[in-house]
Amino acid sequence: TLATRKSSEQFLSAILKEKNTLIGGSADLAGSNNTKTKLHKIINSNSFEGNYIHYGVREHAMSGIMNGLALHSNFIPFGGTFLIFSDYCKPSIRLSAIMKQRVIYVMTHDSIGLGEDGPTHQPIEQLVGLRSIPNLNVLRPADQTETIECWDIALKNKKTPSILALTRQNLKPIRNKFTKKNKCSMGAYEVLRTGKKIKLTIMASGSEVNLAIETSHNLAKEKIYSKVISMPCQEIFDNQSSAYKNKILKESKNVFAIEAGSKMSWAKYIIKGLSFSIEEFGKSAPYKTIYDHFGLNCEKISKKIKSYIKE
Repeated sequence: TLATRKSSEQFLSAILKEKNTLIGGSADLAGSNNTKTKLHKIINSNSFEGNYIHYGVREHAMSGIMNGLALHSNFIPFGGTFLIFSDYCKPSIRLSAIMKQRVIYVMTHDSIGLGEDGPTHQPIEQLVGLRSIPNLNVLRPADQTETIECWDIALKNKKTPSILALTRQNLKPIRNKFTKKNKCSMGAYEVLRTGKKIKLTIMASGSEVNLAIETSHNLAKEKIYSKVISMPCQEIFDNQSSAYKNKILKESKNVFAIEAGSKMSWAKYIIKGLSFSIEEFGKSAPYKTIYDHFGLNCEKISKKIKSYIKE
């Protein structure tokens, strides 16, 4: 088990040995968003030889500077903060998208799973807001493998900025090995099937994919078979062929979505089904306790699904 913010740090540690065009940074949260590795050297007023910038508590300035680096050099800039503080970055994120720049925003603490900091730090509407920006990939990986694949997508998209929405809490791996094909590059893909003939589809992103898998196994005990879809990037999925989208979404009549935030961006995928989401500001509690409080656990979701499909 590993938090995706830690998986991201491990990826950066590996790629920095091979690639010297990455300029990292953080808005005074390097220790929390894991954007600074042992291979980073600080750029400061006395030395411009480094590859990491301490921006201070200045998310908007950091994002503007990253746009400048992308526009006027061959460097690939990435900068970190908490997802809740994407609101401070929004004008510059929008400019990244308008100008078609490869700017990578590493935004951790991506849900109510961040602990006791409470609703001031818990993103509820941020994912929806970011997903509404044209030409922006919002990537929310579910484990270490997906984190590496999402970084690969962000680095290869030269005309599209990326948000990497990463967890504070540890996640179980949903895949135990790499594949030749980057599965996240489809935007969504099947990670589990409990029977050949399924009655429902469960979609999720990020930390909630683990919950979707647990729920799917739980329903299978009662011979209610399903498939689980990990959807790390809605924007990429929406650009797939009609045949692929139908394969993912229309195999079953009942489609359910799980994400620890607003359900608005999931409504377009659900004709018959439910979204398990959070439609109010969070509470201050340990992450497992707060997930239980909002009904985001296997037992409560399974019960609601069973009740819905019997109607």
